[in-house]
Amino acid sequence: MQKILNKARNLELVEGIKSGDFRMLAKAITLVENGDRNSEKLLGMLYPAAQKSYRLGVTGPPGAGKSTLVSRLVKLFRQQGKKVGVIAVDPTSPFSGGAVLGDRIRMSELTTDEGTFIRSMATRGSMGGLSRTAQDVSDLMAAAGLEVIIYETVGVGQGELDVARASDTTVVVLVPESGDSIQAMKAGLMEIADIFVINKSDRDGAEKMKIELEMVLQLKTVKSGWKTPIVKTIANEGTGLGQLFLLVQEHIDFIEKMHILKNKHSDRIRDKIQHLVASELEQKFWNNERKKLLNMKLKAVLDRKMSPYTLVRKIINI
Repeated sequence: MQKILNKARNLELVEGIKSGDFRMLAKAITLVENGDRNSEKLLGMLYPAAQKSYRLGVTGPPGAGKSTLVSRLVKLFRQQGKKVGVIAVDPTSPFSGGAVLGDRIRMSELTTDEGTFIRSMATRGSMGGLSRTAQDVSDLMAAAGLEVIIYETVGVGQGELDVARASDTTVVVLVPESGDSIQAMKAGLMEIADIFVINKSDRDGAEKMKIELEMVLQLKTVKSGWKTPIVKTIANEGTGLGQLFLLVQEHIDFIEKMHILKNKHSDRIRDKIQHLVASELEQKFWNNERKKLLNMKLKAVLDRKMSPYTLVRKIINI
């Protein structure tokens, strides 16, 4: 009986999402976020409908003005008649496991737009600040007819490679006074940024940062042929947003023309399949017998009477 009810619920959600019903989309996202058993079937049923969507990643340190910048970009995409989804991936609360910044509050002016759907999510321990669940949610959004999906994530560093893998275009937002140009050199942001934004550029040090970034970018090996541009913005005033929007569109055209977009999609699907396989194998591997052996021998490892490598071999060979 439960299987019949689950199937009926999935069919209702699938039809609702395909018709662009945001209420149904929100329900489906909640199921995926909560790890509902039926969510995998639901995602499978909707996968053929999630083909065409452009995915833009916006990342940078807290306080860089990313939410304001994303809000402005959403409005520009909406002026083109495109439906937009925003996934604001926030740090996970250590108490509730939920998102702690709540970008939907900061983007409240967009919530009344029928062509915009915003969802705040927690990283849930994902190293790159972009949870695997967020990528599943973007597929649900695409199935609902959202043509542009924007990831907004907090943080800079090597882990933000996750953002670049999930996005077709990656925008890295920096601010003048934080010394982020030096941090960018250390953190490898040169490799993931398709566009650099120096936001709050009316503050002291903006031009100095731009010059420093340009010097570093000269040393960057350009494999694709795309030269990473730097644009100065004041997001809360809208200054520079038109130029940024044009650069985003130029990058879309470039990666399509050079067949890079197709390769990005291929890599993304490969990563997803490898992750799903690894997750499935891990769940099947840790049966009761292996868990029992781990608990029994853990003290021996702690007391240095057995090495972790020996215990691993014993667990694997059960």
